[in-house]
Amino acid sequence: MKIRIEKAKCVGNARCHAISEQLYPLNDEGYIETDGFEVPPGQEKLAVRGARSCPERIIFVLEEEA
Repeated sequence: MKIRIEKAKCVGNARCHAISEQLYPLNDEGYIETDGFEVPPGQEKLAVRGARSCPERIIFVLEEEA
């Protein structure tokens, strides 16, 4: 599973960061630091919760094909 983030559209609500500071780090101004990442094993539920918490809907969960 991968996460893709439209970083330029982040408005700094930090709801994803509140779900998981490790998966969704913020920069010094309070905006998302990354434009995406490979979800570590066992962190899938947190990654999805963080994506769903974004009011701007700029975080996308990309499922890997079998």
